[in-house]
Amino acid sequence: MTTWIAIGVTAVGCYLVKLLGLSVPAGVLERPLVRRLAALLPVALLAALTAQQTFSEGRHLLLDARAAGLGAAALALVLRAPFLVVVAVAVVVTAGVRAL
Repeated sequence: MTTWIAIGVTAVGCYLVKLLGLSVPAGVLERPLVRRLAALLPVALLAALTAQQTFSEGRHLLLDARAAGLGAAALALVLRAPFLVVVAVAVVVTAGVRAL
């Protein structure tokens, strides 16, 4: 039952945050600092989530096949590979390291 309560509270919280965002005056949203934060914050949060999911297991630091796949994907990005190639490289390297 507590799971459903948590889901309900989260849904109401998301709705309230969305409502709060819609009630912000347009003048505030046009400020350069707000525009810059709106552009950079999702990227930073996604990068942090990716790092946390890749390099941790519970409360411990973990370096395994996922780290190798992420490194290979980063290298493919540096080489300016298309997105699907980046994903494919990450998958192949991760699978290869796990097979070893």
